[in-house]
Amino acid sequence: MPEPPREPDNAIASTGQGGAMDLGLDEAETLERTPGGPLGTGPQEKPRSLWSDAWHDLRRNPVFIGSALVILFLLVISLWPSLIASGNPLKCDLSRAQEGSQPGHPFGFNGQGCDVYTRTVYGARTSVAVGVLSTLGVAVLGSVLGALAGFFGGLGDAILSRITDVFFAIPVVLGGLVLLSVVTSNTIWPVIGFIVLLGWPQLSRIARGSVITAKQNDYVQAARALGASNSRLLLRHIAPNAVAPVIVVATIALGTYIALEATLSFLGVGLRPPSVSWGIDISAASPYVRNAPHALLWPSGALAVTVLAFIMLGDAVRDALDPKLR
Repeated sequence: MPEPPREPDNAIASTGQGGAMDLGLDEAETLERTPGGPLGTGPQEKPRSLWSDAWHDLRRNPVFIGSALVILFLLVISLWPSLIASGNPLKCDLSRAQEGSQPGHPFGFNGQGCDVYTRTVYGARTSVAVGVLSTLGVAVLGSVLGALAGFFGGLGDAILSRITDVFFAIPVVLGGLVLLSVVTSNTIWPVIGFIVLLGWPQLSRIARGSVITAKQNDYVQAARALGASNSRLLLRHIAPNAVAPVIVVATIALGTYIALEATLSFLGVGLRPPSVSWGIDISAASPYVRNAPHALLWPSGALAVTVLAFIMLGDAVRDALDPKLR
């Protein structure tokens, strides 16, 4: 039976809504071949995860970019301070005590005749090392204890809650004066140990609350019903979805730990000479602030910029990871 004549100029195409519309033949064929349905919307974009979505926002956040560049610069000069400072931070000349800026010594000299610029550059190594290592210790210890307590609950959770209450009642500076005054070591490790000792309860509370919230989700209950072990539930299903608040708080706390080290060194119980630290230099320059304000200005400014950079980085990360702030 011969085929009915085909109209070359018109064709009928379904609208996808129970109707039809007249189209040219080429348009109808193009519509049928278009991926994503007859409406020609194309393939749907794959939804981004929390982390990829956060990174997408961070790359467009000028606060994050600025603070990240400052922190990157601090990390570089902490690892290789000789790149921008060729002098010896321990070399001092009393004949130049309290002198101002001059060629080769842009920041002048402190009360002992030491080059302020060189000591300021080398002081970044101590502050950044204490801040980063203390944050890692606090994050690991606090998140592990808090996650275990929040996941299993019961007596262990109650005991951990009471222990954290005890640590929260200890004044940080007063505790540092008492504990570090009996330490004779002149390295950064006693200061790091003290910060970890008094800093883990905060991260523990954050991790505990995040795990308690995450373990009540449907996908965790489904995995438990399918026979997933506790370790698999905690590591594969709960931890990736509960770690974001811990990262945010740890990033912000890093700046406060740097300030705490400088405070303890200023009070004489943290690092001690001949160690190079911004807190030591601020303490040494305080008696000469009227005659040599530059000796106090530069290490204080470096400390303020460093702490501000880490706090701003933490704020940017918090805004990117918290869906409620979008």
